[in-house]
Amino acid sequence: MMEYRILGNSGEKISAIGLGAWQFSESWGVLDYEVAKQVIEEAYLQGINFIDTAIVYGKGRSEEYVGRAINELKIQDDVYVATKIPGEMLSEHDVLLALKGSLRRLRIDHIDLIQVHWPPIWNNIPTCTYMRALEKAVFFGMADYIGVSNFPPILIEEAQSCLAREEIVSVQVRYNLIEREAELEILPYTQATNMTLIAWSPLAKGALTGKYRAGKTPIFNDVRASEPIFIEENLKAIEPLLQKIEELASKYGKTPSQIALNWLLNSSDNVVPIPGAKNREQVRENAGAVGWSLTRDDWLDLAFISSSIIIKRSLAIP
Repeated sequence: MMEYRILGNSGEKISAIGLGAWQFSESWGVLDYEVAKQVIEEAYLQGINFIDTAIVYGKGRSEEYVGRAINELKIQDDVYVATKIPGEMLSEHDVLLALKGSLRRLRIDHIDLIQVHWPPIWNNIPTCTYMRALEKAVFFGMADYIGVSNFPPILIEEAQSCLAREEIVSVQVRYNLIEREAELEILPYTQATNMTLIAWSPLAKGALTGKYRAGKTPIFNDVRASEPIFIEENLKAIEPLLQKIEELASKYGKTPSQIALNWLLNSSDNVVPIPGAKNREQVRENAGAVGWSLTRDDWLDLAFISSSIIIKRSLAIP
């Protein structure tokens, strides 16, 4: 049975496991709408009510698929839709235009959670410009709540200081058993401020499923083709962790993915992982990460093993 967590200080209940929708794009290759609809339908049947998408996922394709599916399935009022505006669309007029486009593609009259996808580091747009524009969008009823993604705490603080009426309810960052940098600053910050930490890439783009191992360097035709974690030396570094995950999967009668997701859920009660899924089976597998719990000792064993892993991203450049 699905578990639910409160989104920041909003009072809204979202599923402890969400559905990431990046896969409905060329980056991951799920381009068949009927497949996307099946994934979304299965998520709903499993009690997953939190769907996270973004404008840049397939240049709007992901939003279109999500919107069409929830419309045809008649579940618009039963799911919590989050989307994201990219950093280059954060001038005041672009924020409102981007939201209009998202609302059209998603076929809804308001966005439950609107997030800044990343800071406008190439466009030099002042923080208060886009944060006040987002607050205006909430006032106009275009969105209910505001979140940020890929922001460090110091910039989150600045962003929050720009808001007069609203507050930031969530921070979305990369967080998984291999890549735990979020624990250094982001996780403690969200815990102290009662924000939800939405964990993207909670399975490290599939590296934690155990399907890809050292000595069998995988060849990808999707976004993982340039992902440093799949370089042979990095795969060797994570092998002890994968072996422990498989040992625990056997012990609990779960899959490696479920072990990895459950570890995240038990890291803090404000963490909500959003794994993607390419078919119904993967949705059911992700949903099966709740309703049970690793023991304290098993959680600690995974934490200790993973803490020694260093992913050498510089190796991505020959």
